[in-house]
Amino acid sequence: MKKPTLEELPEAVVALYGKIEALETVLKQNSYSSGYNVKFKNDLTGGKCSSSFNKSDLAQFFYILMDENILFFDRESEQNNRSKMQQFIQDNFTYAGDSGSQVGIHTISKQFSESKGFTYGAKQLKFLNKLIKILKRRKGIVACR
Repeated sequence: MKKPTLEELPEAVVALYGKIEALETVLKQNSYSSGYNVKFKNDLTGGKCSSSFNKSDLAQFFYILMDENILFFDRESEQNNRSKMQQFIQDNFTYAGDSGSQVGIHTISKQFSESKGFTYGAKQLKFLNKLIKILKRRKGIVACR
């Protein structure tokens, strides 16, 4: 692709604008008519659910809900259930990064493994205490209504 000259620049901008519009049209059509990749659509629209948890805590939160059969995709296959839960989290959630900004989740497999392992028991107890504190505060608010 050759660089446009100064005289050709306005024409090149118009051509680029037309290509961007065409791309937007294709993306909109595909997102509704062919079961287009929901994750990609969420990335474009910012449609992911944000979390105040860091990545590790978010994994522990969902792992506990999954392990206690509160949330599940497949009660018959633990491996399939875990795989689907991880994919669900990756596709639909962001976490609070070190700088406080929301970060997309490319993979959460490592954090799920840490949630299951006994090596990280102290880390999980710390998270559970944090969660219990939040739930106790909430219980107090509801009780006072």
